[in-house]
Amino acid sequence: MIPPFIWLPAALSAGGFQAWRTAIQQKLRGELTVSGAGLVRYVYGAPVGALLAAGWLIATGQTWPGLSPSFLLLAAAGGLAQVLGTNLLIMAFGYRNFVVGTAFSKTEAVQAAVFAWLALGERLPPLGWAAVAFSVAGVLALALGGRRMTAGEVFGALGQPAALCGIGSGALFALTGVLVKSATRQLPVQDPVAAALVTLAVVMLLQTLMHGGYVLAREPRTLGDIVRTWRTSSRVGLLAALGSACWFTGFATAPVALVRVVGQVEVVFTLGFARFYLKEKTRPHEVAGLCLVVVGVVLALLGARG
Repeated sequence: MIPPFIWLPAALSAGGFQAWRTAIQQKLRGELTVSGAGLVRYVYGAPVGALLAAGWLIATGQTWPGLSPSFLLLAAAGGLAQVLGTNLLIMAFGYRNFVVGTAFSKTEAVQAAVFAWLALGERLPPLGWAAVAFSVAGVLALALGGRRMTAGEVFGALGQPAALCGIGSGALFALTGVLVKSATRQLPVQDPVAAALVTLAVVMLLQTLMHGGYVLAREPRTLGDIVRTWRTSSRVGLLAALGSACWFTGFATAPVALVRVVGQVEVVFTLGFARFYLKEKTRPHEVAGLCLVVVGVVLALLGARG
């Protein structure tokens, strides 16, 4: 039997892997194009995803399930949404620093709650919505950079390229969660971890084909750069596969919005990587935003227990 709370360690681990991967990916941005920096996570991550799925199926005595056309369609749509979301997030880094670029994308928590309610009928308890509210408040504290702004200035800031890229990436990541969960429900298996890992393997393969085909047609020289940077790029792919495995497992075993809220601990790891890996200074407003995000995570856990 799968422990009912497996989504909790999965979501926490997903946040850590994603922050680590994004920090390395940000450094790659100086050597690769936006599409190239996004493609490495699938090219090098797809074999890892396949190994994870095969390993789990073998270890648990299961066979590879049949893949229906509806599953493949949902998997392809979810994979495409994640590809586009990743590219927008990398673009956001070009406008503002690492921490703030990530912060804008964290609006995905509230967007995931709305999308999951509309598409899956998932309803959050009051504490769940409070968790989303605190998390979003923490994100705004980070995004506003510690400045005091009027309501008009806040809405004006949302029209800036960094904000549009970040919010757009958040929407696409939220949509990815809904599509992935819908795909796992199409598989004829009872084990949610097996469903999550099989979906991961298929999604990453489709992402490699879709994104790789685009890069081959539009930026063929980038493929050579991806091979040349294999030492760093392979680490991005490994961490991307591990992070997605945790995300997909969380989506398969709990409401999408709760998984996304708990995954906001990525911000905690992000600040750590920004400070010690990218050598960016941590400022007071970032600490305040981090605390609000942590409160949101705690409320999400309390709401889930209730």
